[in-house]
Amino acid sequence: MKIKTREDRRRRIQLRQRKRITGTGERPRLTVFRSVSHIYAQVVDDLKGETLVAASSIEPSIKGTFAKDVRGGNLKGAQAIGEVIAKRANRQRHQARGVRNRSGFLYHGRIRAIADAARKAGLEF
Repeated sequence: MKIKTREDRRRRIQLRQRKRITGTGERPRLTVFRSVSHIYAQVVDDLKGETLVAASSIEPSIKGTFAKDVRGGNLKGAQAIGEVIAKRANRQRHQARGVRNRSGFLYHGRIRAIADAARKAGLEF
């Protein structure tokens, strides 16, 4: 895979990480994707091939609860999504230890905000 763009670089890092990271039923994988204006998070069981819990900044139920200065493209929005994903995972009894997958993004900014908020809300990884 030749690296020509930033997206190519991120995709290569993502593939390299996914060789080592696998989510199971007892240790699901928390995966995060960020775009410029939105952020998405999922808790995935790779052995069954299913998404256990998902949350994103485009869901009307979540977007309606955001304050005026909270959006999917800023830190406060990422923290809100982290709290929501942790609450949903705990509600469905997926509170066991998990594995974090940053999807090729640096562990910085919004990615770190989701992880910290999810840990604070009760998710272990």
